[in-house]
Amino acid sequence: MSPSQTTADPHADPASLHGLDFLVSAGVHVLVVAVILIAILAAVLFHLLRKIIGGPRALMRARRESRRRRGYRALTQGMVAVAAGDAAEAKRLAKQADVLLAEPPLTLLLSAQAAQLGGDQKAAQKYFTAMLERPETEFLGLRGLLMQALKNGDQEEALRLTQRAKELRPKTPWVLASLVELQARAGKWNEAEATLAFAMRRRALPDSLGRRHRAVILHEQSRAAQVEGRDRDAMRLAARAAALTPGLTPVATHYAELLAAKEHRRHARKVLEAAWHAEPHPALAAAYDALFADEAPLQRLKQFETLTAQNKDHPESRIALAEAALKARLWGEARRHLAAAGGREENAAASPRVCRLMAELEEAERNDLPAARMWLARAAATDTLDPTYVCDACGAETSAWTARCPHCQSFDSIEWRLPGRAVGTRLKAASEMTPSLPVSGDAPRTVESRPASEGTETRP
Repeated sequence: MSPSQTTADPHADPASLHGLDFLVSAGVHVLVVAVILIAILAAVLFHLLRKIIGGPRALMRARRESRRRRGYRALTQGMVAVAAGDAAEAKRLAKQADVLLAEPPLTLLLSAQAAQLGGDQKAAQKYFTAMLERPETEFLGLRGLLMQALKNGDQEEALRLTQRAKELRPKTPWVLASLVELQARAGKWNEAEATLAFAMRRRALPDSLGRRHRAVILHEQSRAAQVEGRDRDAMRLAARAAALTPGLTPVATHYAELLAAKEHRRHARKVLEAAWHAEPHPALAAAYDALFADEAPLQRLKQFETLTAQNKDHPESRIALAEAALKARLWGEARRHLAAAGGREENAAASPRVCRLMAELEEAERNDLPAARMWLARAAATDTLDPTYVCDACGAETSAWTARCPHCQSFDSIEWRLPGRAVGTRLKAASEMTPSLPVSGDAPRTVESRPASEGTETRP
């Protein structure tokens, strides 16, 4: 058969040709649907196969995520428990967080704080020590051990830990402030001065407090030089200290005494007058009086008029002039100044010191012993208190100024003020930026000694 006969048959039936086209078209549609169904079935099978193969891994991942969430929840709740003071709950949550979280640095601090809260110092020390072994928690561990050492009164260990903390974080304000404090407590004045200079450059302390600290350190260095016979060094250091804080009485009186010993009485006088202008104090009056011990009482009264002119309305100026007038036997002048300082019969708030001076005046001028006894009784019974030296860190009172509190060993914390005020007034600015250094035993404020001399205050 020829190709032309195969291609076109004029006698073929049209109906049979239509059926053939339909069969061909239907076959293509079925093939397309079949391919689609096979593709869908393959996708479902592939998805199921992935689920079957990856199921255990996904399950483990979900469990880990759940544990992590529960661990962080326990860690957070544990911190809340520490803040609330619930030691038992904090300890329970610390253990739970430690089990759930495979990250010890996150739970060591909570465990240590929970142990501290529960009074278990050995456990707390163990946790803090473990924190030293990890770079990310070493600094926190040092701080925790430092607080423990201070609470236990181990100043040497506290100093060692603070020095190590400075090596890690040399710019941290509380580390620098604490190191100055601890070096001063240990009497390492040269090291304390160097640390203080670095701390002030880093602004780790308020400028006014830093200047005062430096003046006290220089004062202690001057006293040490004086004891060792290095008079020139003692004078130089005392001059630097007085220039930094003209109103710090112990510094001014020490410098004036050194000047007077070298016959520089005029310079000593100026130092004391500058200090009186800044802040009058009984010790300044005593040092000023000693400069003119060889003069007649009337002449000394005139000298005190020069001194008190620097701050003439201050009660201490009135009292100093009254004492000088009593020695000069100028009764009316003494009475006038004491009246201005509160020494009047109608004034129930006269200070004990003024009352004692009034008793001395009544006996010396009029030999009025009943009046003198009345004033002495008022001195003993009045609710008004005389200023005294008070530690601004622990609240203890002491009869003399020292660079370190005799009770708690705090550095540069002794203030001349009325007793009974809130503790920490001068150091508030510093404590807001540094952690407090607890004293040994955290003892309540006590009275070590009170000025009890008749007529004059106890002086440093």
